[in-house]
Amino acid sequence: MMIFHTEILADFNPLQSVISEPLFKFAIGPLHVTVSNHMFMVTLAMTLLLIFIPLAARQKKMVPRGLKNLIESICVFLRDEVARPLMGSHADQYVSFIWTVFFFILTLNLLAMVPIEKIIALIPVIGRKNYFGGPATANIWITGAMALITFLMTHIAGIRQQGLWRYLVNLAPPVPWWLMPLIYILEILSSLVRPFALAIRLFANIIAGHMVLGAILGMVLIFKSYGIAAASVLGAVALSFLELLVAFIQAYIFAFLSALYIGSSVAPEH
Repeated sequence: MMIFHTEILADFNPLQSVISEPLFKFAIGPLHVTVSNHMFMVTLAMTLLLIFIPLAARQKKMVPRGLKNLIESICVFLRDEVARPLMGSHADQYVSFIWTVFFFILTLNLLAMVPIEKIIALIPVIGRKNYFGGPATANIWITGAMALITFLMTHIAGIRQQGLWRYLVNLAPPVPWWLMPLIYILEILSSLVRPFALAIRLFANIIAGHMVLGAILGMVLIFKSYGIAAASVLGAVALSFLELLVAFIQAYIFAFLSALYIGSSVAPEH
């Protein structure tokens, strides 16, 4: 019995879901691509959005119901309460980007709460050879890529709206001439720090929740007590509801900050 518990403890890794594990490799000419579990989750999220969003939009009912009502309510809220106050007259031009960011991050966060690896493990061909699940937003490379897209979108929108020269001139607020060099340096540093803040905020919040959840469940194997097991399970359930709230909050924060950055670049007065 002690050997059995030791083997379980040795195999148990509370951070397994947040670790990027390679699933398979393929080559495109000289390019070799390794697909990880987090890449699989990104592809799954993209596929689900490409299927369900158009299906919801195709409903022709005057009063939307079900999935269409949910999606439409979220889109209207993001447009009226986030995009328009932050972007002004440019909101309708860039609100589709804000919608895409929000739903993509939300889908990734919600999929992380589904035991996909357990479902796939039931498939005889695949079995338990690979770990397909895990929160993709707990991967700093994925959150960094999304933050980089927002960074590029911010400056491209500003240059497109104002022109390159005017955009560079309006990069710093009007200050006395002798402060201008310092202000320009601070503004450039600020624009470079923003994508790091976006990436690390999302990454840290998601990975922290899964680390705490893994630690709580790990106490069952450490103490081997029915009382601890019951308390751990109840704590894990309560934390899962909190993780559900965090999934929405982090998607909203990322979309809100993206709208704020784009709004400050397209409107010089900001």
